[in-house]
Amino acid sequence: MRIMISALVLLTAFAAGRPAFAEEEVSCGDTPKSQWMSEDAIKAKALEQGLDVRQIKIENGCYEIKAIDKDGAKVERVLNPVTGAVVATESDG
Repeated sequence: MRIMISALVLLTAFAAGRPAFAEEEVSCGDTPKSQWMSEDAIKAKALEQGLDVRQIKIENGCYEIKAIDKDGAKVERVLNPVTGAVVATESDG
């Protein structure tokens, strides 16, 4: 019985500590960059969502932004470069 409880506690702690998009590779496809939104447009979209953008980078065919939300929490979002739709998100707060 103790082993089952210990295993459940460890499993729960492990699952809670994993970032939303780190557990599997997120990909936004292979649309040519000529069809992507500009970094300025992506930043504007994030600002509309109440995010103070600190960094924008490209990873796995997606835009990945690091920002601070309205509550002061660090946030990472993965955005589709063509539509600007949120593909994955992670928050520290």
